Amino acid sequence: MEEYKRTGVLSIKDLKVPSEEYLRKGVALTECVEHIPCNPCVDACPFNAISMESLTDPPNVDYDKCTGCGNCVAVCPGLAIFIVKIKDESALVTLPYEFLPIPKAGEKVVALDREGKSKGIAEVVRVRKVGKTAVITVKTDKKNAMNVRNIRVER
Repeated sequence: MEEYKRTGVLSIKDLKVPSEEYLRKGVALTECVEHIPCNPCVDACPFNAISMESLTDPPNVDYDKCTGCGNCVAVCPGLAIFIVKIKDESALVTLPYEFLPIPKAGEKVVALDREGKSKGIAEVVRVRKVGKTAVITVKTDKKNAMNVRNIRVER
């Protein structure tokens, strides 16, 4: 049995991780592992970079086609798609956010991992609202690029 089925938390071993070359350009990472009928990410991608073998298969990202635009992040009902872009010793992580208050660009927030544990302080660099979902990009340490998956706003 996969570890996440026991713990309820995905680990890096459960995911398809792109090479650092792709991470440097910035690409979508799908953390969708369940076989459920869902495909809004496929329809949202203007570059046809996301595909599924069938409606119930997890999505696959073609990293050669993906531009890291983030359209898929905003439409995923499972909040399971992230954009990761490595820059020198830092990383930009774009994530869906459906809590209040919505942070503002320049604000410092607590970066959280998949279990909700703090991974340090991150800086919000971009906020855009798509429907009810805010798509937030934070700057964090490069070592946290594959771990930061949420934030906590402390005001």
